Amino acid sequence: MKILIPLVLCLIGLAPAYGQDAAGAVTVTAPSSLLQRLTIAPVAPKETAESLHLPARVALDEHRVARIGPSVSGRVAEINAFIGQTVKKGEILARINSTELGNAQAAYLKAKTRVNLYKLAVDRARRLLQADVISRAELKERESELMEAEVELRASADQLRVMGMSEGAIQRLAATGQIDSVTPVTATVAGTVIERHVSLGQIAQTTDDLFTIADLSRVWVVAEAPEQKAYLIEPDGQTEVQIPALPGQKISGKLIYVSDIVNPTTRTVTVRMEVNNAERKIKPEMLATMVIRKPALTGLGVPAKAVVRSGDQDYVFVRIAADGFALRPVSLAPEQGGYRRVIEGLTEGEPTVVDGAFHLNNERIRKELE
Repeated sequence: MKILIPLVLCLIGLAPAYGQDAAGAVTVTAPSSLLQRLTIAPVAPKETAESLHLPARVALDEHRVARIGPSVSGRVAEINAFIGQTVKKGEILARINSTELGNAQAAYLKAKTRVNLYKLAVDRARRLLQADVISRAELKERESELMEAEVELRASADQLRVMGMSEGAIQRLAATGQIDSVTPVTATVAGTVIERHVSLGQIAQTTDDLFTIADLSRVWVVAEAPEQKAYLIEPDGQTEVQIPALPGQKISGKLIYVSDIVNPTTRTVTVRMEVNNAERKIKPEMLATMVIRKPALTGLGVPAKAVVRSGDQDYVFVRIAADGFALRPVSLAPEQGGYRRVIEGLTEGEPTVVDGAFHLNNERIRKELE
């Protein structure tokens, strides 16, 4: 009796509208009322261009940033630069009064005096040698003492250069013999002072960053791309950036850095682009969206509304009979312009449900429940 029931149902037209085809795909039979709501079209080539939208932020171009501190410890005697001020390379930002610098200058003058004395001693020894008053060994001893004094003088001069004295200042010190313990703190790059950590009268150390100067004519836009989307990113590619604070402006730039490693904490890849900012409208720390576009590709495509998502798998209904459809698992690229490129699962010309797949899937679920 149990065997005869499905046969009888089939004969009277009441066979189940749900099952599997020869390949194991789920099939569903659509009633006539539903067939009228479906649009069927063959799978055809479609030009698609993949793009990636990443949350990002504007950052300083670290290649155009200088953190400037004193070359010698001392007390701040003068401040000439303030936040927001535009400065040129070599411009004096502050002056430091340093006893350490004064001691180094005194040591240089002492070394210079010793060199002069030993030069006189060498000249006198040479004259005495010619007069056969002293031996050649004594002359060699005087010349050796001169060489040691000259080494000390060069070391003292190098120490002054390390402390920030220019070659001209060292020559003036040698010529005049006047010690000047005040040294300038100068800008090493041209740009805008964006940070200042100095007050008049404070003791500044060589490890302190007193000023931060940045050239804001170019900035970076930094984003974190999910590792699953990293294949879309190529260095030196042209990229767009959208900044909500600057609506309506199309800003483009070049990708200058794509990290070679994945951040193990966030599972993302750091991406950086360079943007021209000659008008200074783009401000560091602004929020942005980085848009990375791949060149258009031609391949099989299906409308996004033709795709049925179940679990972690995409499906498309393929027509296998006048009123029969198979739920085919497919591998698709992300949606672009309302279409999804077919990676695997469909062949050109196969009739698929491009409109009404949602209703057909509801019919399948209803039959499953019955």
